[in-house]
Amino acid sequence: MNINNLLNIKYPILQGGMAHVATGDFAACISNAGAMGTIGSGGMTPEILKKEIEICKAKTDKSFAVNLMMLRPDIDSMVDIIVESGVKVVTIGAGSPSKYMKIFDGEGITVLPVISSPVQAKRLSKFGLNGIIAEGMEAGGHIGDMPSMVLIPQVKNEVDIPIIAAGGIGSGKQMLAAEILGAIGVQIGTAFLFTEECPIHEEYKRALIKSNSSKVTTVGHINGLPMRLLKNNMTREYKQLEKNESNIEILETFTIGRLRRAVVDGDVKEGSLMTGYTVGQYDKLMPAKDLIEKLMSEYEEAKKCLLK
Repeated sequence: MNINNLLNIKYPILQGGMAHVATGDFAACISNAGAMGTIGSGGMTPEILKKEIEICKAKTDKSFAVNLMMLRPDIDSMVDIIVESGVKVVTIGAGSPSKYMKIFDGEGITVLPVISSPVQAKRLSKFGLNGIIAEGMEAGGHIGDMPSMVLIPQVKNEVDIPIIAAGGIGSGKQMLAAEILGAIGVQIGTAFLFTEECPIHEEYKRALIKSNSSKVTTVGHINGLPMRLLKNNMTREYKQLEKNESNIEILETFTIGRLRRAVVDGDVKEGSLMTGYTVGQYDKLMPAKDLIEKLMSEYEEAKKCLLK
């Protein structure tokens, strides 16, 4: 694996831009530990994003990224903040960055869209991207339909730009598997929820520690916005609503504010406890630096075993 030169980082690991979780302080923590921290702008106003970037820059001199959701109505202002703040890496979700590629190119900003299908990858690769993040449906939060095992090699066949793998990656062995399939680095979300520095509520962390992969479910298939998270009262109510409700707006309204309730308020019954299937690989918290070094140690050991 070697995205290190592309992103100016020590280890080939990006932290996912999780909304309400990926703050400037947390991104700085991950960057200082040798990976690439990411500020998740989902749920932020342009003013808040600017403040979080300032916090991150004050706490690290290392590279970090900002995740942008392209379909939001104030995206022009968000892009302005990115440029004014001197951010050099952006990961892209929920839409195409094509409208802003000339601006990003002019500012020397590395652009990495998150995609969930080979068709998406091929379409977006026409815009002069620096790389692409192929995220399998094993991931937490909003997901696509294809698992990583088939997504990564098929994307590799469609594009000739660097591929970063995401979804279902929480160990060094899984990092090596992603490399064998064609990736040069990984993006990890769920595993970072198990770090001591992660700014989610302690009740959320306790729920994660007590859980395993059998406690994970998916909602939102009917309205076309599937989302993976832990089972709780909210998911049970939503699934029942999905069976009886044809009005998509009502389904979408049901989830508004639920992630914040989990992350900030610690409401583990009615909040959205977003997590991927790798939740079953962790049962305790650890410092972010220790997690990253553990992943790299596992990766190197798995590589040695493969070469024997």
